[in-house]
This record gives sequence, C-alpha cells and structure tokens, in this order.
Amino acid sequence: MKKILSVLLLVTMMASVLAACGSSNTAESTDDGGSTKKKVVAWAWDPSFNGAALKIAEELYQKEHPDFELEIVDMAKADLEQKLNTNLAAGVKDGLPDIILVNDPNIQKYVTSYPNTFADFTDKVDFTQFSPYKVDALRIEDKIYGVPFDIGVTGMFYRSDYLEEAGYTEQDLDNITWDQYIEIGKVVKEKTGKYMATINPNDEALTSILLQSAGTWYITPENEANFVNNPAMAETLRVYKAIADSGIAKPVTGWSEFVGSFNAGDVATVVSGVWQVSSIMDAKDQSGKWKVAPIPRLDVEGGTNASNEGGSSWFVLDGSANKDLAMEFLAKTIGGSSEFYERFLNENGGVGSFIPSFSSDAYSQQAEFFGGQAIYRDFTEWSTEVPGITLGMYTQEAKDALKNELPTILGGADLTKSLANIQKLFEQQVQ
Repeated sequence: MKKILSVLLLVTMMASVLAACGSSNTAESTDDGGSTKKKVVAWAWDPSFNGAALKIAEELYQKEHPDFELEIVDMAKADLEQKLNTNLAAGVKDGLPDIILVNDPNIQKYVTSYPNTFADFTDKVDFTQFSPYKVDALRIEDKIYGVPFDIGVTGMFYRSDYLEEAGYTEQDLDNITWDQYIEIGKVVKEKTGKYMATINPNDEALTSILLQSAGTWYITPENEANFVNNPAMAETLRVYKAIADSGIAKPVTGWSEFVGSFNAGDVATVVSGVWQVSSIMDAKDQSGKWKVAPIPRLDVEGGTNASNEGGSSWFVLDGSANKDLAMEFLAKTIGGSSEFYERFLNENGGVGSFIPSFSSDAYSQQAEFFGGQAIYRDFTEWSTEVPGITLGMYTQEAKDALKNELPTILGGADLTKSLANIQKLFEQQVQ
C-alpha cells in the first residue's frame, strides 16, 4: 500500500511540476492601464535570432491588433525539445505553449509520435508562395503542419583572390560537378598553397548536403534505411573519400577549427548554408575577397547544384486554448508578410523561403564584403531549385550510423561493405 501511495504521490508531483512550466489556458491578460490583451505564449531558442524574429512578427501584427501580446519563453534547444517530449509523453498538455519552434528534421517524428497534437495549417497559409522543398518538409500525408521559417539553402563561398591566383574566373565555378571541384582544388593547392576545403571525419554535414542535392536522403519516406542500392548515397561517399584522398582538404575537428580555418585564410572555399555568412564576415580583413557560387553537383540522375543545410518551422499546439489566435498571428506575419522577411534579413541576417519577398530591395542589396555581389538574391534563387525530400522519423539515428563508419571509409574500406555496415547498424538502432 505504501508503494502505491508513493507512486501516486510521485505522479502527482510530476504533473504539478510540468504544469508549472506555464499554461496556455489563459488567453487574456490585463496591462497596467486595466485594458485586456489577447496573449499568446511561444517557446523558442536563440533570442537574438528566433526570438528577435518573433518580436518583429509581434510588432507587425499589433499594427492591426493592438490588443495582441506575445510572451516569448527562451530556452536552450535541447532543453526545449526535452521538455516538449516529456510533457507529450506524459500526456500533460497544460504546461505547453501555444507556439513552438521545431527543427525541420524533427517534424515527422513529432507529428507521427504524437498524433492530434499539432495544428493543421493546410488551409491557413498559401504555401505556393514558399520554396517547395521547405513545404515538403512540413507535409505529412495530405496535411501541412506549421509555418516555414528560416532556411539553410547552401552555396559555395569562395576566396576570389585565391581562385584568380590559380587562374580561375567566376564562370569557371558555375554549375560544376564535384569531380571538377576536386580538380580545381588541386590547382589551387599547387598555385597558392591553400587548401580548397576542410574535412571532418566526425561530421556528416557535407554528406547531408550532397544527398539532398540529388533529391534523396539517409532514409526512405517509409522510414526505412536508404544506404544500400542507392546510387546517390554511393556517389556521395565516393566523392567524400575522393576529397579526402586528393589532399585538397584540411582536416578539422569541431566547429571552432572549422570556422578558424577560413577566418585564418587557410582554405579557398566553404560549402555551407546561408547562415554561414556571419561567420565568414567575422574576418573583417577579408572584406571584398569573398564571393558565392552554386554548390557542385553529384554526377547522378537528378543531381542539382542546389541543396539545404538546416532550418526550422513554427508549430501551434492543436489543444491550445489560443489555437485560432496563434495560427492567425503566424499566418499573417511569418506565413504571409514580405515586410516581415525584409526586416528579418536587414535586422538579424535571417533568410526565409517566402518567394514574394525575394524581389524586395532587402534581398537585392549588394554586399561589399562579397565583392558587391547580391548574395541574398542568389541564395533565394537557388532555394527554389532545392530538391524536396522527406526527412522522416529517424534522421538522427541514420546520421549516427553513418558517422560511426566514416573513419573506416576514409581509411580505405570497401564502400559496398561500408554501406551494408551502416544500414545494419541503423536497423539495429530503430528496431
């Protein structure tokens, strides 16, 4: 009997703690003047980027809805995800917010694992106005969950002075293959002494970029392993190893070494998402020496010179007492306002996938640091060419299985055997 009472007490305490995280049941608050405001609560990480975006959206929405109030709860990404999963797994929804930021690779896992939890935006936003690949990440069966937010459309940042010294022009880097990239890298290394790129055997960022550029992923839309009998996967790992074997890549471990390599001027190119702009611009003495070209493509059927790295979207909890208000707020701002995306870019360096904003002055501005190139115009144009993929429920597990084998691949292992090993490990993790 004591055991039963103890368990009941523990459950009660846990529920109380979870509920204390903040409830969205109260849709109204009263300001100091006694007037009633309609309040919505949002959870997000990174107040200088994601939080700042919400504040811009709040200001825009308040122009026509002065009684609207947004409370932004900032927490670390890992803490947010843990708290969300803990609450949902326990069936405790009172402590959840109205709006929550979701990393794109987690979308299908959340929606599938917790059915009837997230609001359907299919008829609330005109999704034809967004880059298709971004919408594809939100689509599950015949519904679209959430509102697209920031993107990680990729480009090949390059030191124009190094490439010119090696005898290459801007046109020589346009729409090339990865094998051509490697050959250019060999000349750059010979003529300038600089590496063409970096390589990290403990990181799968490059393989992810290559895979999506060919319209495929680590797992199938049915959440099954997609390593064996996948031509794009085999070509991705061949290219990855070829870059390492060619001697054009500087080995790095961790983020600091990676950023330090190009800030110190050791490498000629950086293939990464648009969000890398701020890190590259940290080296003030390199202003005017950088430009951006489309990424190289895999020489396979469906291969393109466009891909994506990273990105997130905004979700609304279906059981929220403020569901309708939260959905309208997102739909009218992040889901349909060019002014929002212009301010988000100018004030925070954030790039979205809202196509009507691409023609604005904000996206056409020339960047002095990048030799006067209108880099955001180019990035947004490339974003419309990114192949759409289904990220599935087990992206992280698939990446972990791959990373376990990458050092072996770089050591000269047979690729066919390595792909079989990765597939086997992945299936063991998710069974």
